Amino acid sequence: MEATAIILAAGEGTRMKSSHAKVAHKILGKPMINWVVDATLAAGCPHIIVVVGSHADEVRAIIDASYQDAAATIECVEQTERLGTGHAVKVALEASGIVEGPVVVLNGDLPLIQPETIEHFAATVATGETAAAALSMLPPDPFGYGRIVLDDTGSLVEIVEQKDCTPEQAAIQECNAGCYAFDGAQLAAHIGDITNDNAQGEYYLPDMLAILREAGQHVTSFCCDDYRDALGVNSRTQLAELTAIARGRINEALMAEGVTFIDPSLAWIGPDCTVGRDTVIWPLTFMDGTCTIGEGCEVGPNTRLTNVTCGNNSSLNETVAIDVVIENEVTCGPRAYLRPGTHLLDRAHVGTHVEIKKSTIGEGSKVPHLSYIGDTTMGSGVNIGAGSITCNYDGVHKNPTTIGDNTFIGSNTMMVAPVNIGSNAVTGAGGTITKDVPDGALALERTDQRIIAGYTERKRARQ
Repeated sequence: MEATAIILAAGEGTRMKSSHAKVAHKILGKPMINWVVDATLAAGCPHIIVVVGSHADEVRAIIDASYQDAAATIECVEQTERLGTGHAVKVALEASGIVEGPVVVLNGDLPLIQPETIEHFAATVATGETAAAALSMLPPDPFGYGRIVLDDTGSLVEIVEQKDCTPEQAAIQECNAGCYAFDGAQLAAHIGDITNDNAQGEYYLPDMLAILREAGQHVTSFCCDDYRDALGVNSRTQLAELTAIARGRINEALMAEGVTFIDPSLAWIGPDCTVGRDTVIWPLTFMDGTCTIGEGCEVGPNTRLTNVTCGNNSSLNETVAIDVVIENEVTCGPRAYLRPGTHLLDRAHVGTHVEIKKSTIGEGSKVPHLSYIGDTTMGSGVNIGAGSITCNYDGVHKNPTTIGDNTFIGSNTMMVAPVNIGSNAVTGAGGTITKDVPDGALALERTDQRIIAGYTERKRARQ
């Protein structure tokens, strides 16, 4: 069943008190608007219209950057005059030419809605027998929500706001979620009937329900299985609340697939991340972007991963890694920083207070202590002594370093790039290597040590 999705993302979001669009605010590292778009894509919607308005350029940029592969499916339409939700839908219809089929109108601040909820919601109007349906929910506390009033046949009679409820209506548990599904032909035929005869002078989409009823059409409600699907974000407090719900859903799903969390309330895993079975997630672990973690790994504590691919049986302890590939049986940390372009091959080790940038660390190679490795290609079985640095920046260009297999770099070695150090070579501790080192060679760069006897006693005498 194919449905068109209209996502309303033009609002100001004034209660967020932000210089950014409300739908640009992130939940687990991902903008809210992307959560809704992803759900509509997963529900199989072949045409998705995002209505932008306030901060239109920012929202367009998010959509353009995130959905290049789905550009034919997703369209941004600007509501230049923000005259209400009914007007926003009319703008979307006029721009897209929708005249038939199910149309689901969702809010852009609805990050928890699930694809199956959208599918079932759209199905209520798919046969043409029902002209419209209001999405509803059963929250634990209905206070503050508009109540859904149905007759004995299940037809929607009205939506009554909290302040207007009689005691009997206030006792109703089914609440309006503010999203609507329409038969496309009926929507197109009657969208122009909405008026702005109200205090705000705006065109309100819920008015369509009464218009369709008066036209003799059947209007009903669709109650989602999980009320959390219908929760929206209007404040920073609600943003935090929905982030906690999203975190719980994701972590519960991972645990069901064989992932261990030491404390699931203290791990934040993004919706586009996958974790293999028997991996242990320690507290204060963050994963965002697209992370893929293999089986049998240990991640955390105090670890943040962004767009990281990690193989099996690796350990990432107190590690920050961004745009990095980590293979199997790698150990990293504590207090390691892996910058974009880093590739750690099988059994590599990156230790304490080590920073690596745009470098390949070969199989079984070690960078254990207090080192910086940048723009380097390192072979297998290499050992980097403590305090060693690749001096890759000459003030203008970033220059490469290569280190061959089974080479030993002595502690506190400065490797001034561009430089090539061969296989099975050794550099003496404290050296500054400015010239290429052949295979199997020892490179020493030191001044002669001088001993000045009695220096301390004479210095004290002068003072």
